[in-house]
Amino acid sequence: MVGKVVQLTPIADDKIAEEMHRAYPELDRVRDASEVPVYLVGGAVRDLLLGRGRADIDLVVEGDAEALATALGASPVSHSRFATAKVDLDGHEVDIATARTETYPHPGALPEVEPAATVEEDLARRDFSVNAIAIPLRGEPLPVDPHGGRADLEAAQLRVLHPGSFEDDPTRAIRAARYAARLGFSLEPDTERLLRAADLETISDDRREAELLRLAAEATAPEAYALLAEWGLVELRDGGVELARRVAELLELPLWDLREKRHEIVHAAAAGEAGGEAALLEASPASPSEGVALAAAYGEVEHALARAGGAGWLDDYRERWSKVELEIDGEDLIAAGVDQGRALGRGLAEARRAKIDGEISGREEELAAALAAAGEA
Repeated sequence: MVGKVVQLTPIADDKIAEEMHRAYPELDRVRDASEVPVYLVGGAVRDLLLGRGRADIDLVVEGDAEALATALGASPVSHSRFATAKVDLDGHEVDIATARTETYPHPGALPEVEPAATVEEDLARRDFSVNAIAIPLRGEPLPVDPHGGRADLEAAQLRVLHPGSFEDDPTRAIRAARYAARLGFSLEPDTERLLRAADLETISDDRREAELLRLAAEATAPEAYALLAEWGLVELRDGGVELARRVAELLELPLWDLREKRHEIVHAAAAGEAGGEAALLEASPASPSEGVALAAAYGEVEHALARAGGAGWLDDYRERWSKVELEIDGEDLIAAGVDQGRALGRGLAEARRAKIDGEISGREEELAAALAAAGEA
């Protein structure tokens, strides 16, 4: 199972320089600043060759990444353990890495990194052949493709570079679902066999969850989750894929624009356990204030899941009920003779309830309702 297959628009070698300048004009500064070979690598190359436009910029230097970052006039944010630096070029974040090799002490471990002499050595550590293509910024921009990545782009397939790839880093199996769903690619047969044998339990819960949340941020996340389930790598909640699709549609609506939590919500829809959203979905509030009290007991993730499941009253909650505010506050009640304490809180709560339910309006009615409730024994 894959999504709609991408229609590849091959770029002839003599057009690569032109297309690369159009997609990444800021790389001219990198080429001019570098005294050592530097290459565009990874997803940026893959998407360039697929005619998909810009992607995140990753560069590999056959030399010192931090020195290049400094030469660009930037204040690099360096990560010495992995020989990388991050800079801002014309408003675009660029990751620069020293060419390196990686070894894994045991399955699922973080890699041990050593500098490499050539970009070819660096490409050998990549996850899939389509991500193991480099384009030099200096000299002729002819692709460096030691693993047949361009042929796999033409075939619209994902292929790992060696049989131990998923054993070294099982998160590559999650990335496979992400790329397959996004690009509409299939798995090369041996890669699929190896992937189905991957063991996500060899990595920490935090790493696995982080990779799944990254997947959930994709527009094609529901399809990616369906692939992971089909491959036997994750268990989804009943109806999780369809719920994730409805959630993704919901979050496109202005009323439910929860961009900062989109990944969390989609992940909860597909893979999460049924929680507070079940109570929200089953509820039928008798009044707006009852709906506000119920919704206030849960967060936006559960709100979105319940609404995607059919709890239409939550539209009213987000659009109107939750926005009701009093014109009075505690100082007004104290000035009217109410002591600080429970009576004060009781008065304000009752006034807000009455206003939410449309029983009162305006400052004077609010104050009268609050004082009456505050005076109750």
